[in-house]
Amino acid sequence: MNKYLIEVPHDGDLESCRRAVRQFYKTGSHFVTNAEWGCKDGDHKAWLIVEIESKEAAMHILPPSYRHKAKITKIGKFTKEEMADILSDHHDEYHFEESGKSPQD
Repeated sequence: MNKYLIEVPHDGDLESCRRAVRQFYKTGSHFVTNAEWGCKDGDHKAWLIVEIESKEAAMHILPPSYRHKAKITKIGKFTKEEMADILSDHHDEYHFEESGKSPQD
């Protein structure tokens, strides 16, 4: 099972907040009804961390009207060995060149 962070933005007016909360609540999904919300701090997004088979499966737990704006990121922890590998010069040259990012990014 993979772990994903799902970020779902909505507009910042009160009615948009109500609409988002209503749509999430109406899904009945335990994933969605347990979302964390940033609205009280002016960041009009919902976040969920779910363990599910794939990004596609993660997308399908969201209300259809919010899927097109959602950002889904596969997340996980590094072992000490993986951290050492990431910090090694060999890894920097190989892995970051492929992604187009510099080791400092």
